[in-house]
Order: sequence, then C-alpha cells, then structure tokens
Amino acid sequence: MSFDESRKRLRGQTAIITGASSGVGRATALAFVAEGMRVVLTARRGGLLQALEREIIELGGEAAVFAGDAAEEATAIAVRDLALKRFGSIDVLVNNAGQGNYKKLVDTSVAEYDELMNSNMRSSFLFSRMVVPQMIEQRSGSIVFVSSVAGLAGAANEAVYSASKFAQVGFAQSLAEELRGWGIKVCAVCPGGVKTEFAVGRGRTAEGVAQSPMMNAGDVADAIVFACQQPPSARVVQLTVRHMGEPYA
Repeated sequence: MSFDESRKRLRGQTAIITGASSGVGRATALAFVAEGMRVVLTARRGGLLQALEREIIELGGEAAVFAGDAAEEATAIAVRDLALKRFGSIDVLVNNAGQGNYKKLVDTSVAEYDELMNSNMRSSFLFSRMVVPQMIEQRSGSIVFVSSVAGLAGAANEAVYSASKFAQVGFAQSLAEELRGWGIKVCAVCPGGVKTEFAVGRGRTAEGVAQSPMMNAGDVADAIVFACQQPPSARVVQLTVRHMGEPYA
C-alpha cells in the first residue's frame, strides 16, 4: 500500500467530533476535511460552530453542526440522528469534549468534581453508546478518546482531572476489546500540554500558555488522523504525544 493510497482511506467517511468549537476539536475538524471527510460538529458555543461550518464550506468541505452540551443524552441523540440523516453513516467518533481544572483536593468543590466528570467522561460514554450500534451494523468504525498524559500518571493538584482522564483510558481499553470483533477500532490519544484555551482560568493563564513550549492543537489533530488512517488489519490502541519541552514522565 503506497503512502498516497493510505491518505485516501478516510475520504468520504463521516466523523462526529465533540468539543469542536475550538482547540483540538476544531483543528481535528479541519484536518479531517483536508482528508476528504464529512464532519458533524458539536459544542456548546453555537456561534463558533457556525463560523467553523462556514469556513469548512468555503474550503469545499461538508459539515453539519449542532450546539449543545455533550454531557446531555439529548445532545448525543440529536448529533447521531443529524449525522445519519445528513450523511448516512457514522465512521469515526472523536470524543474530544472536556475541561481541565488544576486545583488542590481541598480547594475542589463537589460541583467542580461533577462538572469535570460529566464533561470528560459522561460525554464520552453517551456519544460512544449512541454511535456503537451503527458501527456494529456497518462492521466498521473508529472511536477516538482525547484523554491526556494525566490519564497515564497522576500529578499534584490534578487529582480529579486525572481521575476523569484515567477513566477515559480504561473505558477505551475495555471498548477496544469489546468491539474489535465487529471491526471497530478504539484508540485513546493522550497528549501533553497543548496551546489552547483549555483550563485557562482553572490553573492556567493565557499568558503562560502563549509563552510555553506546548504543542499546537494541529499537532494533536495530526495524531488523531494517523490513528484513524490505519488499514483494516491494524489498529492504534493508545497514542501518547508530548511536546519537546516536556519530560517523558
């Protein structure tokens, strides 16, 4: 199989991306469109979603958007139905919606715990649960969880965030075994620091992010595309991506 042929594997496929209005989700949407994919995008900020939809159409791509909270079952149902009605298939799901909150345990409220777990893990559960029946019927599909290196090793002042990301990794590992008999691939992508608005005001500052050596969102998007480009006989089950200024552990 040539490199050019491998680049054509995603052409014509349909992807759902949660948390698509900014950061890694937005970059992944544009990367998928560049591969010839059709995208269904959801996030809470409808204005940003609509602007991204216009940008994709101007690039010659196809997109549909739905504004809603990915942690709500109604949003997952609506996005699934939109994808099937508009494009007829769901080939890739990127569970990207999430939040960060870097605080000491004693400074973390119960409400903040619920918010993190709902945003990071509940959304992943809901969207996966909604698309898997369609993928089983197709006997194909890829599900990508955008976790974190915090889902591989804990760190001080990240207990709740880390717990939510460990949960995503464990969920992905279990699904990978549960679904591979139907030709469905499941991957946990675990990035290090990324230059996005993620966690700004929740342990990070905009200035600190801008001045850091962290990766750009497009670097993580490229890793997600790579995971989805594997041939039917191969799968990437976990992928760690760190920036050059970050130690291995």
